[in-house]
Amino acid sequence: MISIIWKRVKNNRTAVIGLSVILAIGVLAVGAPLFAPYDSSAIDVDNTLAAPTWSHPLGTDELGRDILSRMIWGGRVSLKVGFVAVGIAISIGIFIGALAGFYGGIIDSLLMRFVDMMLCFPTFFLILAVIAIVEPSITTIMIVIGLTSWMDVSRLVRAEILTLKERDFVLAARAIGARDFRVIFRHILPNVFHLVIIYFTMRFAYAIMTEVIVSYLGLGVQLEPSWGVMISDGQQRLWRGVWWEVGAATGFMFFFVLSLHIAGDALRDILDPRLKT
Repeated sequence: MISIIWKRVKNNRTAVIGLSVILAIGVLAVGAPLFAPYDSSAIDVDNTLAAPTWSHPLGTDELGRDILSRMIWGGRVSLKVGFVAVGIAISIGIFIGALAGFYGGIIDSLLMRFVDMMLCFPTFFLILAVIAIVEPSITTIMIVIGLTSWMDVSRLVRAEILTLKERDFVLAARAIGARDFRVIFRHILPNVFHLVIIYFTMRFAYAIMTEVIVSYLGLGVQLEPSWGVMISDGQQRLWRGVWWEVGAATGFMFFFVLSLHIAGDALRDILDPRLKT
C-alpha cells in the first residue's frame, strides 16, 4: 500500500514540489543546531540592523542577531506547534467522529450537538481569551489550538463511517463476533486514512498561522525565536527602511504554508478514491 502511494506521489509534480519545500524547511528546522550559521540569541552590538551581506544573508535585527539563524530556529517552534496541536485535534476528532458515526442514534445526536456548540464559538477569539487568562507558553498554545480545532475532522470521519459501516467487510467482521472497538479501529478507520492525511496538511497550516498571529500580538512565544515575534518586531522598523526581518519571516511562513496547501490538494487527488476514474 505504501509503495503504491509513493509511486503516485512521485508521478504527481505538484505533490513533489509541495513536499520538497516542506521537507527542506523541516530539515532546516529540525537540524537548526547544524544548519544555523550563528546562535539565535548571539548579540553583536557593533552590527545592528545590518542589511543582508555574505556574512549575514538575511541581515541582522536591532540587537545584531542573525536573522537567518533566528528564522531557522523559529521554524522549530512552528513545526512543534503544528505537529502537537494537529495531533491533539486529530485524536479527539477521530474518536468523537468514529463513535458518532458507528453507533448513531442518541450517541450521534448528543456528540454532534456538542460539535455544533463548539463550532458556534469564534475559535480564534476563544484561543486569544484562553491564552490571555493562562500564562503564555508554547505548551499552552499547542494545547489550546488542538482543543479548538477538532470539530471539522470529527464531522468528516463521522460522514465517512456512516457509509462504511454498512459495507460487506464490516458486516462480516461483526458476524464473526468482532467487538465494536476492533471493528472501528481495525476495519473502518484504515479506510478513512486519506481524509486524516489531507486534514493534517490543512490544519497544520492553520496551526502555524494561528501561532504566528498569537505571537505577533504578544500573547504567544516570547523567549524563543518565532516567526510571529520577528514580524511583530520587524514591522516597527519598516518606516526606517529596515525591511529584511519582516520580509524573511513573512517569506518563510508564506512558502511553508503555501506548500502545505499545495501538498494537501495533491494528496487529496492521489489518495481519495472518489476522485479516481
